[in-house]
Amino acid sequence: MMDFTSTRVLVTGASKGIGAACATMFGSLGASVAVHYHHDQAGAHKVVAGLVDAGRRAVAIQASLGIWSEAERLVDEAERALGGLDVAVLNHGIWKGAAIDEMTQAQYDEMMDVNLRGCMAAAGAVARRMKPRGAGRIIFIASTAGQRGEAMHSHYAASKGAIISLTKSLAPELAPHGILVNCVAPGWVDTPMSEGTLSDDKARAAVFATIPLGRVGTPEEIAGPVVFLASPAATFITGEILNVNGGAVLVG
Repeated sequence: MMDFTSTRVLVTGASKGIGAACATMFGSLGASVAVHYHHDQAGAHKVVAGLVDAGRRAVAIQASLGIWSEAERLVDEAERALGGLDVAVLNHGIWKGAAIDEMTQAQYDEMMDVNLRGCMAAAGAVARRMKPRGAGRIIFIASTAGQRGEAMHSHYAASKGAIISLTKSLAPELAPHGILVNCVAPGWVDTPMSEGTLSDDKARAAVFATIPLGRVGTPEEIAGPVVFLASPAATFITGEILNVNGGAVLVG
């Protein structure tokens, strides 16, 4: 059920954190992987080198996914490099704070361009190529912030709430074409994105106090559910928001 030997996977934001863990886990199960990155070329090439050393086909592709045409180019290059795409994990994103009464249009636009526009553009480009094949998986990465909100990060929470709605919209739209669309919503995870908060003892203790399991997750603990949703074990699941948060946010 977890043999991805003939599967071609694109993972966005895969130079570090959750994306790198997803790319590595897919590769460990046999997949060929396109590793997308924006700034961290060294990180992306490190992920690719690990996959190639393990005997997998892998390629790193740079793209600025806040730009619609860049998402189109990314999918084109991934398709050419791997000979097609069976799975797209749309994981890329940014997390920045801003009080609502101090937020600038530039801050808002940056968040929405990367976190939402990039996902919509990439999903559209992927769906356009999967539909003629009659099969495919699209998996978004959202956040608990998109479910309960997040003070001082309202634009981030809004972008992730939109990803959840996007999942529920695309699932019935693409189901007739054999494409399953799902979403993983992580809580706090020990990644470079969260290290600024988690490196502060007081802030870390406050975060731990909100999680029934008493700790944050690892990138691999998010990658596992992503791989499950892409596997033959999940062929009757679409439109699902799979919460992976240690019990911090209990929603259906």
